[in-house]
Amino acid sequence: MGKVLLTFSPENWKVEKIGVIGPGIVGMPMAAMLAHARIKIGTDKPAKVIVVQRKSINSGWKVDAIKSGKSVIGGIEPGLNDIVKESVSEGVLSATHDFNELSDADVILVSVQTDKKGFEPDYGPMFGALESLGEALRRKPAGKIPLVIFESTLAPTSMDTLIREHFKKFGLEEGKDILLGNSPNRVMPGRLVERIQDSDKLAGGLHPESPKLISKLYNYIVTKGAVLQSNSLTAEIVKTLENAYRDVRIAFSSEVVRYCDKENIDFFSVRDEVNSRLLQADNASADPNAVPSGGILVPMLGVGGHCLPKDGILLWWRNIESGTDTSYSLILNSRIINDESPVYALRHAEKRFGSLKGEKIALLGVAYRFNSEDSRNSPTLTLANYLRENNYSYIMHDPYVKKDDQNLLRFNQDIHFTSDLDEALQDADYVFMCTAHKNYIEKFEKIASFNGIKGLMDACNIYSAKQFSDSKIDYAGIGRGALKPDNELIDFVFESFRVMGRGLANELAGLIDFYNSNYAFDDFNKVKFSEVQKLARTCSTGCEIADVGKIESIPEYNGFNSILVKCAFEAQSVERRT
Repeated sequence: MGKVLLTFSPENWKVEKIGVIGPGIVGMPMAAMLAHARIKIGTDKPAKVIVVQRKSINSGWKVDAIKSGKSVIGGIEPGLNDIVKESVSEGVLSATHDFNELSDADVILVSVQTDKKGFEPDYGPMFGALESLGEALRRKPAGKIPLVIFESTLAPTSMDTLIREHFKKFGLEEGKDILLGNSPNRVMPGRLVERIQDSDKLAGGLHPESPKLISKLYNYIVTKGAVLQSNSLTAEIVKTLENAYRDVRIAFSSEVVRYCDKENIDFFSVRDEVNSRLLQADNASADPNAVPSGGILVPMLGVGGHCLPKDGILLWWRNIESGTDTSYSLILNSRIINDESPVYALRHAEKRFGSLKGEKIALLGVAYRFNSEDSRNSPTLTLANYLRENNYSYIMHDPYVKKDDQNLLRFNQDIHFTSDLDEALQDADYVFMCTAHKNYIEKFEKIASFNGIKGLMDACNIYSAKQFSDSKIDYAGIGRGALKPDNELIDFVFESFRVMGRGLANELAGLIDFYNSNYAFDDFNKVKFSEVQKLARTCSTGCEIADVGKIESIPEYNGFNSILVKCAFEAQSVERRT
């Protein structure tokens, strides 16, 4: 590995220009906040921030929007619009289509969306941008060593095996001509500014100097959290693990809620009692706009968004590629359980209301998350596709998603969508609450008093049965059973969760051993289970990784046990055989 010049240390580093590639849900707030912070590192003038967005049909408009002082993120984003407007007016934030503007940048953030294709990463859009960046950096000033920070989520080993090699094609050697770091985002739609300011942030690098530089820069905007330094491989594992384990916890919670629904048991009483025993209580059972952070989460219509449906697969990618047996992976089996949720919600509603064939269904909420316009992997669209394929009559509404939303268009669902709530409700026989938008909370009276609605299926924990006690509308909801759980059920769920958590820890330890054996090229880049455990714990939505240990038995309650717990138990036999 090349040596970093002594003139390029955190103590005498100079930052005059910061580039941000991709003004999406990560890049836009990061660019705005870096400009707003008036960063002065090695200079008396605040660093200027320039956003680069390629000319494209879907996103090319963002350059002109930013130039006019507008944020390009829809939905409710407290503070973001004001920060963008002020920073542009004061000349510290700008935007362009021209990647050549990055040739003399001191720092470049890459915030381009990554995805998966089957069981491997899909980096097409990101490497498209990196081609243009590589060409621009060929012309960097002599002696300048730009720091390139990847905010995008990356599968473990990507920094070393793919990104390092990419820049070599342009004569840019990591640790000598360029520094490569990764600081995977922990943002959340609806709370972008708050999460950047308040949340602890990871800072990884292939070279030991990179995390120090990232930390020095990001300390200007991470004002209430801490910037936690590690190597790139550790940062890649922690980021994908956080979302993978959340996906697992949702799947486990879904197993429990489906049993509770079958037996007419109040799931939320189970959830609150078990989380209290786990010392992971939150207020998400009662507050539809609270972010669940307990051990037992809140199962809803399904798991959407950009991260959770893919990050567990990214975490496993190299292992899958090597031919490892994945039959008993909690992470991969959770995907199967969670993918069943939209159709489960329909079946649960039909169990209460009878067949909905021939009835008009209004799906309220297309964004995957409340108060957001983000429709990526929306479970509402999954349900809508199923309804269309099976000849149900339906219409969708969302106060933030637009009719030309690319995911509506992708599935040809725009013809079933309206931005007018009255239009969505006027002929509806049944309503499915799919997203807990504040807009729907405020308009409860309107929705509940609409003539002709026979039943409402609450698939996002937005209302309560009590609110419908005087209504003609029949209310049903996921987890809304009438019976209180007995102590044996509470004990069973508590113990099953602990076993599931241990199984996840065992799976993680095996993945870390695999990466260390095959991809950690020096001592700095080795991954330690205890460090991953410690860093994951700093995730604000809860990521308490248990200790590794043997699983002695599979808990059972009245003939019911968890698929994920059985996987955790059976995985031990596979490990012994290998």
